[in-house]
Amino acid sequence: MASLKEVRNRITSVNSTQQITKAMKMVSAAKLRRAQDAIIQMRPYAKKLSEMLATVSAGTETAAESPYKQVRPVEKVLIVTVTSDRGLCGAFNTNIVKAAMALIQEKYSAQAAKGNVEIFALGKKGGEACQRRGLKVNTSFMDVYTRLKFGVVKEAAESIMADFESGKYDAVEVIFNEFKNVATQIIRVDQLLPIPEAKDDLKKATTSNVNYIFEPSEAEIVTDLIPKTLKIQLYRAVLESNASEHGARMTAMDKATDNAQELIKALRLEYNRSRQAAITKEILEIVGGAEALSQG
Repeated sequence: MASLKEVRNRITSVNSTQQITKAMKMVSAAKLRRAQDAIIQMRPYAKKLSEMLATVSAGTETAAESPYKQVRPVEKVLIVTVTSDRGLCGAFNTNIVKAAMALIQEKYSAQAAKGNVEIFALGKKGGEACQRRGLKVNTSFMDVYTRLKFGVVKEAAESIMADFESGKYDAVEVIFNEFKNVATQIIRVDQLLPIPEAKDDLKKATTSNVNYIFEPSEAEIVTDLIPKTLKIQLYRAVLESNASEHGARMTAMDKATDNAQELIKALRLEYNRSRQAAITKEILEIVGGAEALSQG
């Protein structure tokens, strides 16, 4: 059984840890509110932009001729991992890295065997974890969250688009946590490039007998709209991940605070038992001494 001093020190240590986890939970809750507002405002815009692109490109050959829609034999692959810069958020980052490894094993194992799979890390934790696993990692925009703005993500998207257009990569996949609620994040694996065909439900939603008048020309609109849509898709993935990160950290810190409270209860019980044992021992020693004196 541990000494009373050791137990007291452990109780003090756990109390300090509990105060830290409570503070981190409150900070994450405040950040989550702002991040949640940002992604809620972004989703309708991103959806409408995709609908506009599907509507406009349905009747023109410009979309089909876009360099971002060119399907080539997949020899070189870029996987964009959207993670956080900091830990203490449960399995948030680990799940993304696991999803990336599973994607490589299931879909791009042949390319990986030739060393033709590269990771584009948005977030330090994902980049560092992939480096430890021996993968090629592009760390140019790994610190995107230190200055999270559309301009920064736009630069990252333009870099990816330029590499795809030049033929450096034949396919680009994005892996991120989609925010559902504070306790739930859904891992999404989306093909960014080449631009996949519009889903059937989106085609039905955008197909109508209405004749549109385009100004400027339909081809010019498509040419401008495709790059903008790609940048918005990547920015949305980053915003989804940012909100998910704060939700995951808030949940993790809440559980850590509860666990600390349970540990404190157990330590206090151990302390009381140790104290009672020490008192009982002293009483027995006093009684034994008194009895020895009386017999003497």
